Amino acid sequence: MAMHYRDLHIQTQREAPNNARTEGFAFLVRAGYITRESQILPLGEQTMNRLKSLASESKDDFFARLSLPVLTADDEVFFPIPTGSIEIIHCANCQYTARVDLAAFKKTTLPREEQRPLEKVSTPDCNTIESLANYLNLPKEKTAKALMFTRVADGKFVFVVVRGDMILSEAKLKRAVGEVRLATPEEITSAGAAAGYASPVGLKDALIVADDLVPQSANLAAGANEAGYHLLDTNCGRDYSPDLVIDLVLAGAGDACPNCGQPLSVENADLLGARGEVRYGAVLSALAEVHHDDKGLTLPASAAPFDVYLMHVPGREMDTRAKAEEIYNQLQNAGVTVLFDDRDERAGVKFNDADLIGCPIRITVGERGLQSGMVELKPRKEKENRPISLNSLSSLDGLSDLTRLIEQTNT
Repeated sequence: MAMHYRDLHIQTQREAPNNARTEGFAFLVRAGYITRESQILPLGEQTMNRLKSLASESKDDFFARLSLPVLTADDEVFFPIPTGSIEIIHCANCQYTARVDLAAFKKTTLPREEQRPLEKVSTPDCNTIESLANYLNLPKEKTAKALMFTRVADGKFVFVVVRGDMILSEAKLKRAVGEVRLATPEEITSAGAAAGYASPVGLKDALIVADDLVPQSANLAAGANEAGYHLLDTNCGRDYSPDLVIDLVLAGAGDACPNCGQPLSVENADLLGARGEVRYGAVLSALAEVHHDDKGLTLPASAAPFDVYLMHVPGREMDTRAKAEEIYNQLQNAGVTVLFDDRDERAGVKFNDADLIGCPIRITVGERGLQSGMVELKPRKEKENRPISLNSLSSLDGLSDLTRLIEQTNT
């Protein structure tokens, strides 16, 4: 694959767009891969085509070959970035990773104690866990939180119990019982509960689902299913029997990793792939975040839109463009992908654009070099140009030969 710069209608920008949310995004816009509205431009399409080709060769080491620091969770691949739209839980010690709403953690159980008799007490204006805990002078972990839903599939009333210091994960609940919605006041009353003062004690025709901490927590304060009243010392298994006991609550930063026990962290991330499918646009964005310097993109050879950025510097006595066209054809015939900057622009403009676009190798065809039978070759990540003979270029048999040639000039 080879293209002339003008054919791709590349428009580079000297300044970052005013809506740039990250450095990588700014460079993709400035280099002409995407618009500021994130629409993919031809240069971006070329890169994504190369990514698709790479993925078809080997999905197993796809992200490793791109040198992307990814985190995997089940069948999803995440790229950690502060602006990411997804919250994940991560363990730096053992690399455990999961979406926040589905993450597991090692839970801390309360000290064992003997079950005390059930007692109904007046609790005026205590329709929240905070107000109840304050009124009874109890820690929140000594209360039972009630949440009430209706299952969409069959209209079943679903009563959820979690410890008062925990937060329900609706994703975990839906994974266990199916799609649910909040119960209506009429549905709550029909089940024998009272909003703000509800508990699973004495309910009728309800699916009771308890977090697995609840059976291990004795003597919890819970609603009496009567406005203004609560029950002290409720005990799961004695006062009510859940239909399902599972992990239902959200993990948070500092909780213990379920695998190794080390503290978990909460990070933002973008989703790069799921169920074996790659999100190539997201991968392009991740590449730009990881592979850039202060001049532009520094994409790895496996992901760059072209292997070589070829440019000519107009001469006074020699037709440098014609010679560059010859080299362009030679490289194409050798299977090297080339972006030929055929514009009659100043050298400085072309050098800046080459750095912005980030192809692994730049070849510059100039009058002074041609007079000695040489051109200049510069790897994108290196500072110095290297003189390369035209004979060396004409004898290339693919990108691997060009890579070896670069290595030889560095020894």
